Amino acid sequence: MKNILLIFVMSLFFVNAYSQDIVELNLPKSDKVVIKLMFKNGSVSDPIGKEGLTKLTAALITSGGTKDMTYSQVQAKIYPMAAYYGSGVDKEVTVFSFEVHKDFLTEFYDILKGLILTPSFDQKDFDRVKSNQQNYVDQVIRSSSDEEYSKMLLEDFLFAGTKYQTMVSGKSESVKSITLDDVKEHYNRFFGKGRLLIGIAGNYSADFKNRLLSDLKTLPDGAPYFETKQIPAQTDGIDVQIISKDAFGSAIFMGFPMDVTRSNDDFAALMVANSYLGEHRKSYGILYDKIRTTRSMNYGDYSYIEWYDNGGSNMLPPPGVPRLTNYFSVWIRPVQIAKQLQQQYTELKDIKIGHAHFAIRLALREVDKLVIKGMTKNDFEATREFLRSYIKLYVQSPSGRLGYLMDSKYYGRTDYIDELDKLLAKLTLEDVNKAVKKYWQINNMKITIVTDKSEAEELAKSLLENTYSSMSYSNLVKAGLPKEVLAEDEEVANFKLNVKKVSIIKTEETFK
Repeated sequence: MKNILLIFVMSLFFVNAYSQDIVELNLPKSDKVVIKLMFKNGSVSDPIGKEGLTKLTAALITSGGTKDMTYSQVQAKIYPMAAYYGSGVDKEVTVFSFEVHKDFLTEFYDILKGLILTPSFDQKDFDRVKSNQQNYVDQVIRSSSDEEYSKMLLEDFLFAGTKYQTMVSGKSESVKSITLDDVKEHYNRFFGKGRLLIGIAGNYSADFKNRLLSDLKTLPDGAPYFETKQIPAQTDGIDVQIISKDAFGSAIFMGFPMDVTRSNDDFAALMVANSYLGEHRKSYGILYDKIRTTRSMNYGDYSYIEWYDNGGSNMLPPPGVPRLTNYFSVWIRPVQIAKQLQQQYTELKDIKIGHAHFAIRLALREVDKLVIKGMTKNDFEATREFLRSYIKLYVQSPSGRLGYLMDSKYYGRTDYIDELDKLLAKLTLEDVNKAVKKYWQINNMKITIVTDKSEAEELAKSLLENTYSSMSYSNLVKAGLPKEVLAEDEEVANFKLNVKKVSIIKTEETFK
């Protein structure tokens, strides 16, 4: 009897471990079919010393061939179909996305099946993909965009000692160590059916769906999945890292851990406060208004309550990057350094630092005001109504809708956008202000600043000593500013920050 019971319990375990999870979005009038395969692995599954392995494995699958076709043959075959496929890797998941016109579904599906189930893992493809990833880690991240660089640096800084620390693409030495055998083993262990969530949207038949499910059952069993939060160490005061390089400005990213995600209803309240403070790529936010519009200091200034993938390119938050561990952050796109201001305006020839210290003070002062005073009734109502319309743009395409439905399942929800709209509808001003006081503060955080070598030492000194940091205007600009702006400048320049530590790091020392 005991043996029968044991067999029954074990059978339930294997059904739960390897039964297929699927999200469907049937759109009979659509001309397209979208398939997404989300694997619960991400960079947190990278072995120590092999960071970047998940990214390399996924990239090799989508930038390589199958057992029957080379990569070049695959590209030649899908070109007439105008089909698309690719992969995205984040901290917790890898998502493969496939899109094709319904008329080419059968033919395209053979390629999808080959890439996912029987990837060629060819040595030449591996060498090419690895070389690209190595170049990104060694060169591109440091030179192509100081804004993205500062974001990667903050995560490295904020999550030190956890699996969230390292970039998804890995570190210089870890990528060098990855072999083709590592990729093959990683595929078998972490791209198994027990970690897979299947998504399908568009105009497809029941027969096609059943075929897809049947084929994906042949994936390796793989290692079991265990949910593990990455808890960063508590920060005592404000800890600043200045990265010294050849730069045209100071790119700033700052933040602190925040124990709330989309799975928590408080997230809706924080969305309202965050949108009011600095919605990504929107010109009405307080940060944008104070830093860019009023003072013309830079291109944009925004705040975030979750990871915003590829913010330099994406106008809307993309799906496919759900995370168990979260943080609040403020992104100040590059402000001018002293060297530039000195060259442009003779009246500023004696300044020692540019706008970075002032911009940090101004941004954190606005966060602090929101924590202490909260939003007003009018600002709350206007922002909430904006968000109820705006979030619908997240899912305006079949791919976006499917992606957000899959993310919803990850967070234990059914339809995040629909549920969020309902949460926003019943939200009160008191709910928002209470959530802000609960989760936000400015006294304990980490800040990364990517700046020019000429600026690093003086900026570090100014931050650590809480030196008065006046806003450096040209005489012409200053003469045209209202008195209330100049009065506010004085308050900002004297605003004390709880800076406890400042360190300077050479750019070549990062991501090693």
